[in-house]
Amino acid sequence: MTDVERWRRYWDKSAASYDKQMGFFDRHLFGDSRNWVCSQASGDTLEVGIGTGLNLPFYPERVRLTGIDFSPAMLALARQRATELGRTTADLRQGDALALPFPDASFDTVICTFVLCAVPDDRRAVGEMSRVLRPGGLMLLADHVAGSAWPVRAVQRATELITGPLQGEHFTRRPLRHVQDLGLHIEQHERFKLGIVERLAARHPAGPQPPR
Repeated sequence: MTDVERWRRYWDKSAASYDKQMGFFDRHLFGDSRNWVCSQASGDTLEVGIGTGLNLPFYPERVRLTGIDFSPAMLALARQRATELGRTTADLRQGDALALPFPDASFDTVICTFVLCAVPDDRRAVGEMSRVLRPGGLMLLADHVAGSAWPVRAVQRATELITGPLQGEHFTRRPLRHVQDLGLHIEQHERFKLGIVERLAARHPAGPQPPR
């Protein structure tokens, strides 16, 4: 079995319990991050790693939403949620964050929440999100990241030794650095819960994108 097949099988198996698990973290750690991110979306919007569709209730009605996810089982639940919410025009399809199936400059907004911690290559995923973002477009991210204090980071590194091989879950990443390296302008940036949770809004430059 390839790594791709193994991770897809893992997320398909986790789909049924995902909402309950994430509900705990939303209440006790992530706070209002889903609303903070999604309420800023406008125009043609792509959500990378839409999962079971937990962000769907927070999007403005005017948004033209496309969502991709690696897991067919997750997508099935997202489509069901979209139907229940009356978001029948949402285009939800299978896709890989490391190779987004869209041309350059396709979207006004690109969103990714609590996904970059689990993709094999977060730098490449951020690069792909920047690629499909239109000049002047907005990238909105929220995730758990390396904490502000070294004791927190020490615990995170120890935990990662277990969760990395088993689940592909990482605790010491900082997507912000990749966004900055790509030349996007950080318009909003917040960290809380000992720096473990980070969310940001970054504007794609209006001119040519710098080489990666």
